[in-house]
This record gives sequence, C-alpha cells and structure tokens, in this order.
Amino acid sequence: MSALEDLRPPDAEPGACYGREIAPAVIETITEQVVVKPATYDDSGAVLTPTSYRTDTVQRIVSDRENIWFKTPCADQKVDDFAASVQRALRVRGLYTGRITGQFDWATHRAVRKYQAPRGLDSGQLSLASARALGLSKIDRPEPKEKKN
Repeated sequence: MSALEDLRPPDAEPGACYGREIAPAVIETITEQVVVKPATYDDSGAVLTPTSYRTDTVQRIVSDRENIWFKTPCADQKVDDFAASVQRALRVRGLYTGRITGQFDWATHRAVRKYQAPRGLDSGQLSLASARALGLSKIDRPEPKEKKN
C-alpha cells in the first residue's frame, strides 16, 4: 500500500483523492465543592465549627477526536498553474491579498480556509467541492437522455 492510499477514508471511492482534517476531542471539566465535614452549632444556633469543603475536579470526553475526510482535486486533474488559479479566484472574492506566486503558501492556505469555513469545512486544503464552486474543477454532469420520437 502506498503512502497516498494510507490517506484515504475506509469507504474511499476508487480513483478519488481525499484530504483530511482532524477534529480534536472535546473535553469537559467539572469542578464542584464537596462537604467534608458539616458545620456544628450550639443550642442557640451559633456556629461552633464551620463547614469544611474539598474541591473535586473531574474531566470527561464529550466527543472523541475525529477524522474529517473530504474529496480534493486529484493531481492529474490540475493544470500547471492550478495554485495561481486558486489565488486569483480567491483574490477576486477579496480573500487573498498576497502576490500571485503559483505556490500553495501559508497565505493561500489561510485564504482557502476563509473561503471554506463558512461552507462547513474549516480547512486550508482545497476541497473538490470548493474547487468546483470556484470554477477550477470540472463538474460531472449526467449524460443527456435521448429524445423519444
């Protein structure tokens, strides 16, 4: 198995390329005061000894760490200036302000994340859906049905 095949979800579509983000586990911390010894009072109700407490803190995992898989444009489907095309498409939308370098640098990844996050994918790696929405990847269309005479 190649390194690229390792980076695929278990139910990967043959021939499709994938990206992955890892959603961290969500951990909840609960802190509470527990009575160790209750207060004691005399006959008139005055406090003889105050209540003593201890602080207990426990953590629990609310949701486990999770792999988020998404389709990406495959390398053989990209043109030579694909990164520059991504930069131009994001610049037109006001998300990329750097120079058009044709490199997927940190500024490009940041702009991709700004584009995708409101669409439900918080990743700096360009998804296939985003590439299509930006007009940078072909959209598979169903074959037209033949007309019956």
